[in-house]
Amino acid sequence: MKRILLLLLAVATLGFTASAQQKEGKTLVAYVSMTGVTAKAAKMVADVTGGELYEIAPEKAYTEADLDWRDEKSRSYVEMHNLQFRPALKSKKADIGKYDTIYLGFPIWWNLAPTLVNTFIEAHDLKGKTVIPFATSGGSKIVNSVRELKRAYPDINWKDGRLLNRANKEIIRDWVGK
Repeated sequence: MKRILLLLLAVATLGFTASAQQKEGKTLVAYVSMTGVTAKAAKMVADVTGGELYEIAPEKAYTEADLDWRDEKSRSYVEMHNLQFRPALKSKKADIGKYDTIYLGFPIWWNLAPTLVNTFIEAHDLKGKTVIPFATSGGSKIVNSVRELKRAYPDINWKDGRLLNRANKEIIRDWVGK
C-alpha cells in the first residue's frame, strides 16, 4: 500500500513539474540591446516571468561609431531616417508558435523602436500573440514608440508598454503582476 501511495505521489509530482515547465515555456522575452542596458532589463523580465530569453541581434554588430546618433552618416542615424530599412538578423528565427506571450524589449532611438525590431516582427508570425513592449532610453518616453508599433502592426495583440530605466526585479514584478 505504501508503495502504491509513493508511486502515486511521484506521478503527481512529475505531472505538476511538467505542467509548470509548460507554462514557463509560453513566454518569450525577445530583446534588442546595443550597449547591454536593455539586455539587463530583459534578463530581469525573464527571471520574473519565467520566460525564455531571445536576443534580436543584427547580422552585423553595431560599433560605437554606428551608434553615434549625432553623426548623420552613422549607421543608426541612416537606418532611423529611412523607416523602410530592415537590418538583417543574425540569429535564426525564434520558434514563435510555442509562445503565447512575448515581452519585446528595445532601446528607444529617435522616439521609436530601432528598425531591427521591425525586422524581427516581420520575420515572425505574431498574429494572435500577446506582445508586451518594454524599453530603455536616455531621455524618451515609451509612448510614441509603442503607438507607432501598434499602428504598423495592428493584427498583434499589443499591451501597454513600460520604460524600464533603472528598474529592479521588484519594479518588474509589480509591472508584470498588473
